Amino acid sequence: MARPKRCRRICTEPDFDAFAPAGIPCAETVTLTLEEYETIRLIDLENCTHQQCAQQMDISRTTVTELYEKARYKIADSLIGGKRLVISGGDYRLCDGSAAFCCQKRCRENPADNGSSDTLLALQSKGESTMRIAVTYENGQVFQHFGHSEQLKFYDVEKDQIIAAQIADTNGRGHRALVGFLVVNNADLLICGGIGGRAKAALTEAGIKLYNGVSGSADEAVKMLLSGALSCDSDLHCNHHNEDHN
Repeated sequence: MARPKRCRRICTEPDFDAFAPAGIPCAETVTLTLEEYETIRLIDLENCTHQQCAQQMDISRTTVTELYEKARYKIADSLIGGKRLVISGGDYRLCDGSAAFCCQKRCRENPADNGSSDTLLALQSKGESTMRIAVTYENGQVFQHFGHSEQLKFYDVEKDQIIAAQIADTNGRGHRALVGFLVVNNADLLICGGIGGRAKAALTEAGIKLYNGVSGSADEAVKMLLSGALSCDSDLHCNHHNEDHN
């Protein structure tokens, strides 16, 4: 029995869905499916890895590679052959922004989002040699409930030196959206206070190292981490009202 085909998750349908050479009649048309388009958007525009793209689209990395290679070939065929390119069709579903691995960048434009403006904005890309540390953040301190974190502070580090820092508003959306935000923004490590088992599992799956049970100044915590002096309490859990952030 053939394995059922998995419906691919995309953020939104494209704003522009047809392209053609200027002033040249096009006898042929190349059709790019929406899931092929999504791999181009995530990998080439958003600088996601194939693994991050697979998590965002809820498919295997092998499938991402297949879609991406098809998309690149079709785009090359259109550009070099002077063929009209149309983005249409495919086997996909629109993301509602609630998935664990969600880029949170364009899902707000989907009808399912009901016009909410509470979105998680992605950060600038980091360099290949840069380590990105994220800290749950509130008024300069390490915030103690991961899934209720309304801000994350990101530190970009090279050769054990902080080269950049930026604060991102999260609106306390719960652990699924927060882990997805960390993944899309290429966080390598998270420092936080309390965190539950499901959030820990999601971070482990995403390959993000965790230092939990940390309190005090966020800046000092990062400095201590870089000096090798940061200790953490891996047994500290966050069971705040048994909500969805654990």
